[in-house]
Amino acid sequence: MVYKPWKIIPRPLLETVLNNHAQRHRVPQPLILHGPRGAGKTTLILERLLGEWNKGPHLTGYVDFAESIKDHHPQFNQSFPWSSWSNCPPTTLPNCRTKLDSCLESMAHKGVQLGSISSHQIFSILSKWHGLNTALRRVIAGNGASKNALSEKVSGSVLWDRAVFALSARCNGQEIDGILGLTEKKNVPLEEASYYREAVVALRLAKEVIKQQQSWRANAIAHLNRTGGFAGSLANSCTDWPCLLMELLSQAAEIDHFQPKLVINNVEVLKNAILDENSSVCGSMYHDSLIWRIIALGANERCFPVVLVTSDSYYSYRAYMDFGFPDIFISREAFGWSPQEAKLHMITDYFSNSEWSVIAEVFGPNPRHLFELYALKQANYYQLLEDNKDSTFEDIVDSYLAYLQITVVNPAMEKALGLLQKFAADARSGKFSKDRLRFGAPWRHPPPKNDPTMCLGWAKIQLMDFVQSLINTEFGINYLADCSLEIMDDPSAVALVEVGLLYAQRDPSIIRPISRGIQRCIVRWLVQERMQMSYPIFVQYKWQCFMRGRSYRHLMLQVGYK
Repeated sequence: MVYKPWKIIPRPLLETVLNNHAQRHRVPQPLILHGPRGAGKTTLILERLLGEWNKGPHLTGYVDFAESIKDHHPQFNQSFPWSSWSNCPPTTLPNCRTKLDSCLESMAHKGVQLGSISSHQIFSILSKWHGLNTALRRVIAGNGASKNALSEKVSGSVLWDRAVFALSARCNGQEIDGILGLTEKKNVPLEEASYYREAVVALRLAKEVIKQQQSWRANAIAHLNRTGGFAGSLANSCTDWPCLLMELLSQAAEIDHFQPKLVINNVEVLKNAILDENSSVCGSMYHDSLIWRIIALGANERCFPVVLVTSDSYYSYRAYMDFGFPDIFISREAFGWSPQEAKLHMITDYFSNSEWSVIAEVFGPNPRHLFELYALKQANYYQLLEDNKDSTFEDIVDSYLAYLQITVVNPAMEKALGLLQKFAADARSGKFSKDRLRFGAPWRHPPPKNDPTMCLGWAKIQLMDFVQSLINTEFGINYLADCSLEIMDDPSAVALVEVGLLYAQRDPSIIRPISRGIQRCIVRWLVQERMQMSYPIFVQYKWQCFMRGRSYRHLMLQVGYK
């Protein structure tokens, strides 16, 4: 067989849907592109769409919050994790904020270059949401004079013009010309160049004003972080700058002249980002505030297209309910190829008929599995064994399956066991309502004592029982069928979804493993744990298996069986 380089295969239907959304200059709702890992969402955006979305009047900002996780990102010659980003070392919130702010600022500078954003527009939007007088007086005064040097009767617009003039004197003119590209353009009239420079300085002034106002809330934010409370006004103060830029870009958008749009990849990383200082609210509160304000901007005034890309199944259904109602976002779910499509694209070019039969049975049509198997097939070591007739294709399949088992599934199951032990500790301390610990639920009676060994044994029994029940339903639970949403109360289901081995898809509403290969590794984990189980835990497990026919978990899984 002639080995061909891997090619990016078009996805006409999904590309058309996304293009139709992106071609509009303003839209009423953000779009979420979600689906299980390995389905090719990032590849679709980067290889097929992003180039087209930056041609002509179109300008697309791309932010990947996972770029700073160097051990798991292609930018650093690594691959995305198969399991959830929550299993990786978390990034810091200031890093995520810097990426988002820098992207939006560069887009705003492009709007200034095209004459779509002016100093007056910036002042109008800023004064709509903020009181400016005190901050502007401080900017005008600088480090020397008193802020009361100006009369109190001076209007806000006059203060703004004076502040822009004062700040422009402190800015580096060559740096501003570099941002605008004026150093390369020799024929720009002086008046036009001054207009552009004024808009850039106005952007810096707006950022300075928001920074000052946020510093006035620093003690309140630090207290909020210490107490773990919630304050919408403080959360909104931390997202003021990116949301101001989004509103500015939305107002400046114009068909066939300036059509900005924003793609945020791995948005779930922002939710799990950690603080390394008290200058901002926590990552989850920042995440919620940012999305709330994007929704509000779209509903009230129309927003430029914002596309959120994620593999976290929280965004397939739960996020819609948390933020309002089932249609608050535009949902586009990507599952990769169907078996027939994958067979059409793979056979003869990448795999033979016999090889495809093995792949389809063991791994299914997941594009990332296919790519990684093809890369292993092309490896020099495998080629050497194949030439010596010492190896078959089944050997590489077994090796790849063992790799997934050791590096992906087993660590994720350990993390799930830790989440179940935490659930037991929270249940003992009374953090859950009686509805969560309802009669008949297998998880109703966690260990009464804080014994690590006993808690681990209880968690392992719960997880094994859930996996066995999942196997009985052929790995498919329809969590919306017949009002069976109670399955999400099961701590084992929640843990496996959180670590990323299960995916709760939106339509049809089925909880299932993210791929057939991962599904096979989950079964292997269950067999391995049964073999290693001590006799007392084995007796408890068999008793729970015996009672499963009448257990709440079994009934829920059977009700939701696809």
